[in-house]
Amino acid sequence: MTLDIDFVRAQFPAFSEPSLEGLAFFENAGGSYACAPVIDRLTRFYRTRKMQPYGYADPTRLGGEEMDEARSRLAALMGVATDELSFGPSTTQNTYVLARAFAQFMEKGEAIIVTDQDHEANSGPWRRLAEEGFEIREWKLDPVTGRLDPAALEELLDEKVRLLCMPHCSNVVGEINPVSEVVGMAHAAGAFVCVDGVSYAPHGLPDVGTLGADIYLFSAYKTYGPHQGLMVIRRALAEMLPNQAHFFNADTLYKRFTPAGPDHAQVAACAGIADYLDALAEHHGIEGAPVERGQQVHDLMRAREVELLQPLLDFARDRNSVRLLGPAEAEGRAPTVALELPGAAAPVAEALAGQGIIAGGGDFYAVRPLRAMGVDVDKGVLRLSFVHYTSEDEVAKLIQALDRLI
Repeated sequence: MTLDIDFVRAQFPAFSEPSLEGLAFFENAGGSYACAPVIDRLTRFYRTRKMQPYGYADPTRLGGEEMDEARSRLAALMGVATDELSFGPSTTQNTYVLARAFAQFMEKGEAIIVTDQDHEANSGPWRRLAEEGFEIREWKLDPVTGRLDPAALEELLDEKVRLLCMPHCSNVVGEINPVSEVVGMAHAAGAFVCVDGVSYAPHGLPDVGTLGADIYLFSAYKTYGPHQGLMVIRRALAEMLPNQAHFFNADTLYKRFTPAGPDHAQVAACAGIADYLDALAEHHGIEGAPVERGQQVHDLMRAREVELLQPLLDFARDRNSVRLLGPAEAEGRAPTVALELPGAAAPVAEALAGQGIIAGGGDFYAVRPLRAMGVDVDKGVLRLSFVHYTSEDEVAKLIQALDRLI
């Protein structure tokens, strides 16, 4: 089965927006285009439901129902229970709240393992717990390849470790980490696992139930939706961790780690992500339970991305003046490509903009992995990132522009 790219692009208003015509979008790792169902739902909520939800009158009742719909449908696509999914203002904020919960749950002297491959959102809040008497251990990446070796993790795991925090894939290395394998190792040692999926989920929602992670975090604004952080916490752990919300919300699983009231309109609009994924499934003749449909759509997206990614990786690998971070084979990585250049990356990103290509130059909050790989963070990297809606012509345009500039 092949992804129907014309159908896909028709679901994103950005591709018919006159002000964006002729622009090739390669900064998707910073936030994707929003799909039409998300925009429509958000607009409808602000026009007709903008009041306290879960009331008795139709507009307030419908607002609450749409918020519940977003939670139930997205949870089903990821293979978890509805109340195991909660929404917050961002993944960074969600992680901070989780760190506070673990600080109350753990005993002084117990350990948390973090990596130096992570975006700062799933690293910084945990590292700060060292100031409160908890041991922080670092699972280090290979400075040449950027890879996290499970054999190196094994040396860090012992009875003191209560939590392992890792990325599903890094936002600069791009390699897809063997989450299920690592979860098995951590669980065998008695540790929970928190997976940062921010850089992976845009390429197909994961089956979190099969992955086995105790916590899975990602951002709706990178998965074609509004600016919300989504957080799966499996029931066994969620019921153990101390409540971080109002005391009267302690018995509602999806409210326990949301200290402030949710953004009603944006939560409701997240159901549009499920609308889009279901539309893809229906158009391509995919049937079955939600999690099965979700995984087949995931595989369609990944196959499309792998096909488009390999020519870009081949181009980067063949340039002696360029260092490609992460694997050179598309099968094992996300289409988030970071290039270390001889000089600063920002001027090259600016030059690409002049040729109708939107890309990024900088450190992308990935200061730790860049430093670990010997990259000068003041110069940064050129990051080229796309998702399944990118076209062959746009990739060809990017490669031709890079060939002229590098």
